[in-house]
Amino acid sequence: MTDATNASDATHSADVSDAAEDADGGGEDPPKKKRGAVREAAILLSIALVLYYVMLTFVARPYLIPSESMEPTLHGCAGCVGDRIMVDKVTYDFTAPEPGDVVVFKGPPAWNIGYKSIRSDSTPIRWMQNALSFIGFVPPDENDLVKRVIATGGQTVECRADTGLTVDGKKLNEPYLDVNTMMADPQIYPCLGNEFGPVKVPDNRLWVMGDNRTHSADSRAHCTNLPADAQKGLLCTGDPMAGTVPVDNVIGKARFIAWPPGRWGSVSSTNPQTSQ
Repeated sequence: MTDATNASDATHSADVSDAAEDADGGGEDPPKKKRGAVREAAILLSIALVLYYVMLTFVARPYLIPSESMEPTLHGCAGCVGDRIMVDKVTYDFTAPEPGDVVVFKGPPAWNIGYKSIRSDSTPIRWMQNALSFIGFVPPDENDLVKRVIATGGQTVECRADTGLTVDGKKLNEPYLDVNTMMADPQIYPCLGNEFGPVKVPDNRLWVMGDNRTHSADSRAHCTNLPADAQKGLLCTGDPMAGTVPVDNVIGKARFIAWPPGRWGSVSSTNPQTSQ
């Protein structure tokens, strides 16, 4: 009788213990666990999106190259799949752009004449385009341009048939130019277009040009001309402000090609003023 009583007491104690564990959450049901996992995943995703937004805004951002003006350094053309570059937005917080740097910048007012929005009139499609632009799959809906810095504030840039392109009277060495791409040989056509200058670049401004020199609407195309010089085919002899870019307009420095995979690699920053 005593053994039976003890066994009954033990069974009762075990049932009481299990009930206590269930009350303390030891027996949490699967739906609660699932809701907790979903909530945790949502929090982690939100944190990741915030960090990504901060990176794109302040550290680096991908850009799609929409034109052929920087060939062969950067591939791009209207209606085709161009290079997507990562642009460093931090470096120029501490240093100034230097000759040879490939920079992305907002076009000054004189450079925006004739620019048309590339966004759809459809609101949903426009939202999608803006989102894809932020991660570099669609060009920005603004006149963001990419060129190479040739001269900086205080330097004088000029091109003549007998001297070629010079800065402060020193001929430049530009290994990034490609004869086949430009369909012109700088040994034969030193200016790869009209002669221009001299232009003394104002302080805190840049003279920029595309690597595809014969297919680039760069500083040469936006400068002002004195009428008498223009009649002689000599460009950029007027006010130097219109053809130069404010340093404050520079978004960042092109560091490397992120897409397509076959084009992965750094973007050359060869300084044409010092390269041999």
